[in-house]
Amino acid sequence: MLELAKHQLDIGLLTNRRDEMLSFWQAQPGVEYEGPLSVGGGVQQHRHQLRGSIIKVNHSRNDLPSNPATGYSEVLIAVSDVEAPVAATDPEGVSIQCVPPGYRGITQMGVVTRVRDLAAHRNFWGEVIGLPPAPQSGANAFRIGDSVLFLEQDDRAPADASMEGPGFRYLTLQVWNADQVHGDVLKRGGAEGRPPITLGAVARFSFVRDPDGNWIELSQRASLTGPVA
Repeated sequence: MLELAKHQLDIGLLTNRRDEMLSFWQAQPGVEYEGPLSVGGGVQQHRHQLRGSIIKVNHSRNDLPSNPATGYSEVLIAVSDVEAPVAATDPEGVSIQCVPPGYRGITQMGVVTRVRDLAAHRNFWGEVIGLPPAPQSGANAFRIGDSVLFLEQDDRAPADASMEGPGFRYLTLQVWNADQVHGDVLKRGGAEGRPPITLGAVARFSFVRDPDGNWIELSQRASLTGPVA
């Protein structure tokens, strides 16, 4: 099993529409703005805390290509004072649902991923990445600490999802050793997105890709693990 340095899932959104996206996400229940972080390449990351998860609104000063959406299709947020799911859509078309705690086994946050081949993705998340199943959330769900990842069959899901473009573009798993985990994922048959690099004294991180090409960041963040090389 994958040993997590933080027991919540983070999500990465890309946009050219900074003010609209910040206004939307900061109005969501339980979301608190942490502030901006320059991540290079003309991108400023606006970080939002959600009970341990970070919602990263990455604003690009360069025009993003109009690539199709990834398989990451919906964010589910557990909210104590709702009795039934309440749906909304952010300015880049990402579907959001505020749900009662316990809905589909969610106590904190869940992410729905549309996939072309359930068996291949179950193997990827369970055997290649090393996440435990979340049977209380269904047969095709995996536990990321307090968070839940749902897989849903969709023959129209992307076959080669792009990291570039507006909307929900990647997931982040916080790990203790990004180089080791990256190497282990590749040895077990995962595809490389980007090899490990270091962002100053902040983090060392890499990207791998699932069977449909969706991007997963493996992040070793110094504030969680101690100094990074």
